[in-house]
Amino acid sequence: MAVGAQDDSGTEILKGFGRQLKLLRERSGLTQAELGRQLGYSEDLISSVELGRRLAQPEFIDKADDVLGAGGMLAALKRSVAGARFPAFFRDFARLEAEAVERYAYDNMVINGLLQTEDYARALFTMRRPLLDEDTIEQRVAARMARREVIDRRPSPLLGFVIEEVVLQRPLGREQVLCGQLRHLLNIGQLRHVEIQVMPTSRSDNAGVAGPFTLLTPKGRQQVAYLEGQGRSTLITDTEEVRAIASRYGIIRAQALTPEESLAFIEKSLGEA
Repeated sequence: MAVGAQDDSGTEILKGFGRQLKLLRERSGLTQAELGRQLGYSEDLISSVELGRRLAQPEFIDKADDVLGAGGMLAALKRSVAGARFPAFFRDFARLEAEAVERYAYDNMVINGLLQTEDYARALFTMRRPLLDEDTIEQRVAARMARREVIDRRPSPLLGFVIEEVVLQRPLGREQVLCGQLRHLLNIGQLRHVEIQVMPTSRSDNAGVAGPFTLLTPKGRQQVAYLEGQGRSTLITDTEEVRAIASRYGIIRAQALTPEESLAFIEKSLGEA
């Protein structure tokens, strides 16, 4: 299903949670400042959550449920609130990604979301058309940064990324943003469970011409493939289709620079940026 910039129930879920929080707070006779003090958060954060502008983290929800005597009413909404971080078309993939033991991706337009810096992600969301409002941009940036927990998870999943050379040269946002992004790639690429490879533009044969994709292996389940573009997403579970995409990824990896060569290439690009 195609989802437009504002055609998404995520914002309404956050606003609905905020209204519930406000009703329970007022029933308890607390101001936003008083509730903030009891929960250990600022008045501004309480206000933002009540207005649906900030995502309530699980620990916040648990504390609020207890302090306001909600009897589990707020706690029951944790999964819905967590899912609201993402646009509707992306939520199934996000759930699978969070439990993946292997994740491999080929990208030819932008840096993979799991590898993006906050500045790079904000630049991408800001240039979306139709334009996103500021609250939605901040929610999407926060959600993308939260996804990076996959990289730090223990036990560590195996992560592989093949990125087209041109992506590393595209100054989305501005040159400073690109430099920060390249430095981040160098740091992430040093992790033992992460392999970053660059596909040189000079390659006369490129198995990735059909476009970007992601391969995921959730714990205890078969590998799946994910395709996304133009506000549409496709989660592929058919064994033969997934096998064909996995085979294509193997060829792409063989055509790309090795991880060691790729980090050296990124370092050289950083020096030239």
